[in-house]
Amino acid sequence: MRVLRLLRILSTIGRHGLDEFIAGPGTAPVRLAFRTLFFWADRRGPRGERLRLAFQELGPIFVKFGQLLSIRPDLIPTDITEELSKLQDSVPPFPPEQVAAALDRAYGKPHAEVFRTIDLVPVASASVAQVHFAELPDGREVAVKVLRPGIAATIDEDTGLLYAVAGLIERLHPLSELLRAREVVHEFDKIIHDELDLLREASSMSTVRRNFAGSAILYVPDVHFDWCTREVMVMERIDAIPVNDLEAIRAAGIDIPRLGRNGVEIFFTQVFRDGFFHADMHPGNIFVARDGRYCGIDYGIMGSLPDVDRNCLAMIFVAFFKRDYRGVAVAHIDAGWVPPETRVEEFEGAIRSVCEPIFDKPLKDIYFGKLLLRLFEVGRRFRMDIQPQLVLLQKTLLQVEGLGRHLDPELDLRRSAQPILEKWMRENYGPRGLWKQLAAEAPMWGRTIPQLPRLVHKVLSDDAPGRLERAILSLEKAQRRQTRILLAIAFILAVMVTGLVVQALL
Repeated sequence: MRVLRLLRILSTIGRHGLDEFIAGPGTAPVRLAFRTLFFWADRRGPRGERLRLAFQELGPIFVKFGQLLSIRPDLIPTDITEELSKLQDSVPPFPPEQVAAALDRAYGKPHAEVFRTIDLVPVASASVAQVHFAELPDGREVAVKVLRPGIAATIDEDTGLLYAVAGLIERLHPLSELLRAREVVHEFDKIIHDELDLLREASSMSTVRRNFAGSAILYVPDVHFDWCTREVMVMERIDAIPVNDLEAIRAAGIDIPRLGRNGVEIFFTQVFRDGFFHADMHPGNIFVARDGRYCGIDYGIMGSLPDVDRNCLAMIFVAFFKRDYRGVAVAHIDAGWVPPETRVEEFEGAIRSVCEPIFDKPLKDIYFGKLLLRLFEVGRRFRMDIQPQLVLLQKTLLQVEGLGRHLDPELDLRRSAQPILEKWMRENYGPRGLWKQLAAEAPMWGRTIPQLPRLVHKVLSDDAPGRLERAILSLEKAQRRQTRILLAIAFILAVMVTGLVVQALL
């Protein structure tokens, strides 16, 4: 079966004239074989278009892989990424009898005993799962997401073939070190296998719901964990309007320009406040409630950012907004995204050459998602190491900005995002940020300081060679850190007292 699948892939490569991607020493016989066997193939169309058609022909797993490649401008030429971005993840639904069997298997009993009613005809269908409307025994209306039968085996088979192809690329392609083919396939393997665990998606959805509890701009449907398994996810059914149905949104009396700005705020809040963001915000996953709030669904692909990446990104965006290209370059180097030996001036000049022409346009015509994409292209020249979470962020920013411009063509992302970023910077840097850090460290110091005399006594009574010296050095280091903290506290108190005195005098 695997051999037949491999033959189909090779046939698809030949019929679409994709042998031109086979390059490197010793590959001439391979290209000659393809051109001989498929002499009739039409090679006149753009290579990106032919690659997109080949992925569509090979099925949903290759479509999703193509979608991943479309957001890797650091590895893939622009003409190809732009064409692959047109790939749509939409496949025919699986039949009702398979839906019923999947539900019975997941719950270990007939699905009629689990739900009061369920419509076995789906309302949405994609490559990994499809969604049905149902009622719980207590009458609550829900949406039920069901994995495709046999999808795990299909994914394992196709990703296995992708690993094999990636191995050949790494051996034959002259730019294999830059392409990092196996690393890209590994990233895809992880993302798509995460989508197969619906309990993981339910947990992600519940986390975002908690993060935005009481929000006036985002509503996340409730998850009914008692009915969730790894193969089935049950969530609250929402009464909302698809985000691309502008006529219905307008008829509901919703302020559409404000909706566009709220989308930007939601994205930047998820990224910088929470470090955990919805990474698949295409229009099919976004709805608008009757009260004007966004409703997000499908939390199968999530991005997370550690503090170091959040700090660097915040500095990059603020520097972008100020056209401070040196600040952008330094932030990249400090974060370790480019090699430490990179010359700041050279990197700064490359960034300026890309960004300055863009900033000559009116602000409403500047797409910062595309600007970030161009920055990744520049980074390719400087061997920039693009982490998976940054790829997801760049993809999501493009989606958010495209969605915002769809709602409001006059949207100025800088005006919407800059206050959020500046507030985040104030809360994480300067006196307020220092106070937060001190508050976070206080419990540790509260436990450690009383133990110091006992630890010193234990070390002094221990004759192991060298241990005393090491302990003294550690103690001195701890004392220096404690001194810095006490000085910082004293400084903050002095500033607060001074402020109160000045206020009293005024």
